[in-house]
Amino acid sequence: MRAPAFWYAPPGTAGSMLTAALLAPASLVWTAATRWRLSGARPWRAPLPVVCVGNLVAGGAGKTPVVLDLLARLRRDGLDAHALSRGHGGRLPGPLRVDPARHTAAEVGDEPLLLAASAPAWIARDRAAGARAAAAAGAGALVLDDGFQNPGLAKDLSLLVVDGEAGVGNGRVIPAGPLREPVADGLARAQALLLLGEDRRGIADLCRGRLPVLRGRLVPEPQAAAALAGRRVLAFAGIGRPEKFFRTLEALGADIAARLPFPDHHPFTPAELRALLDRAAALDALAVTTEKDMVRLPAALRGRVRALPVAVTWEEPDALDRLLAPLLPGKEDHGQAQ
Repeated sequence: MRAPAFWYAPPGTAGSMLTAALLAPASLVWTAATRWRLSGARPWRAPLPVVCVGNLVAGGAGKTPVVLDLLARLRRDGLDAHALSRGHGGRLPGPLRVDPARHTAAEVGDEPLLLAASAPAWIARDRAAGARAAAAAGAGALVLDDGFQNPGLAKDLSLLVVDGEAGVGNGRVIPAGPLREPVADGLARAQALLLLGEDRRGIADLCRGRLPVLRGRLVPEPQAAAALAGRRVLAFAGIGRPEKFFRTLEALGADIAARLPFPDHHPFTPAELRALLDRAAALDALAVTTEKDMVRLPAALRGRVRALPVAVTWEEPDALDRLLAPLLPGKEDHGQAQ
C-alpha cells in the first residue's frame, strides 16, 4: 500500500487536519489494542542475544540497511549473527532459512532475500519459533528486521530507526497518521534511536532526556553511483518513500527522464517490467531501481535493469559498537531488556 498523503502533510494543512481528526477515534482503538497486546504478552527469551531494529511508523525508514550493518558488526566481533524477519510480502509462514538460490520474493519477501545474500536469514510469522529454529541451527545472535511491536520474542537491545526527513509524520497513530504506537510508548521500550539523514522534524528534541540518538545516513555504493552520474535513466521504485530514491539519483548527477513510484513491496509482473523497459528504450534511458525492488523483478528480465545499492555510514560508529558490546563473547550475560 502507499501511505496516505495526509500522514506527512505540513502542519496546519486544513484538509489533512480534518481527515486526521475524523480518524482519531479509530486511532484510540488501535492504540488501546497495541498496549493490551504488549502488556499481556509473555515473550520467550532465546538462549542467544537478540537485537531488534524497529520503526515507529508504518512504511520504510531504512531498517534493512541498518540490519545489514549490525549483522556485519556482530559477525566481525565473533558472533555468528543471523537475521530474522516476518517475511512481509511472502506467502510462506516459516520458520525457514531463506535460500536465495531457491526462494523468491513472492515466497519469503524481498527484505529477507537481501539479508540472505550477506548472512544466514530466517523468516517466521511466529518470531519465537523463528528464533528457536535459528538457535537450533547454531546462530550466535539474532538481528530482527522489524518486530519492535511484536511481543512474542524478548529483545536484549531494541533500536528504533527514524528517517530524519519524514520523522513521525503528523504524529498521530494509524489510521489518523503513520505511527504504529504513540511516540512516548515506543521510546520507553527502546535503548537507542538511529536517526538517518538530516533531522528536519525535530526527532532529536523528542528523544532528549529519554534515550541516546545516533546519527547516520544512507550512502550509495561508490562504483554504482559513479556509473549512474550523467546517465539518462528511467527510475522506478516500490518502496515506502520512492521520492527519496529519486532524489538520491538526482544528487548523483543522473538525468532522470521518468520517475515511476509504486506501492511498497509491489510485486512486478513480467508484463509490467516489459512495459517499463519499453518506455526506457523509447526515452533512450537506463532502467534503474533499488536493491529491494530488484529481488522482486522477474528473474529473466533482471539483467536489463540496474540497481543502486546503499549502505549506512554513522557519524559516530563507536557509539553503535558500545551499544553492542555487552552482547559480545566474553561479556556478561545478555541481560533482561525487552
